[in-house]
Amino acid sequence: MYFVLFNRRKNWRNRIRFLWTNSSKSILHPKKNKPSVDDVNQWAQSLDKLLGHKYGKAAFHIFLKSEFCEENIEFWTACENFKSLTSQKALTSKANSIYEEFIKSEAPKEINLDFNTRNAIEQCLCAPTATSFQAAQKKVYSLMENNSYPRFIHSDLYKELCAVASGNSKLIKC
Repeated sequence: MYFVLFNRRKNWRNRIRFLWTNSSKSILHPKKNKPSVDDVNQWAQSLDKLLGHKYGKAAFHIFLKSEFCEENIEFWTACENFKSLTSQKALTSKANSIYEEFIKSEAPKEINLDFNTRNAIEQCLCAPTATSFQAAQKKVYSLMENNSYPRFIHSDLYKELCAVASGNSKLIKC
């Protein structure tokens, strides 16, 4: 188990390094898209500000993956995308996809939901609306806000992002 945890911790450094490379596939091009010090500092103000910033959300996802709970941000993101759908056919298809991936018992990325919330979602799968996952999304958001987000803000990963943004990084050379 220690080996797996060590590799996960080491892995976030590799992922952050990737974010800052010159690669055309990288999320952050050093000169064009690198978040400013103000951007990175704003991520510490609230989970909303973190998730509202493309690169903040990517960094938080990397952190959650290192803590073995990336299904929370992935579910939250899927719900955000789901809410923007307009056709009933698209809503039904995406609702079933979200259910299969995150909600149903033994789903590949099953999130922790109480029986009533899970049951309410199951009841509306035949005719879903844009708010079908609202209660579950709020519960997952609250979990991230109260547990994962404070750990992220105090993590070595976030501290390194602050250092990189301010140009004081010792671990990652841009």
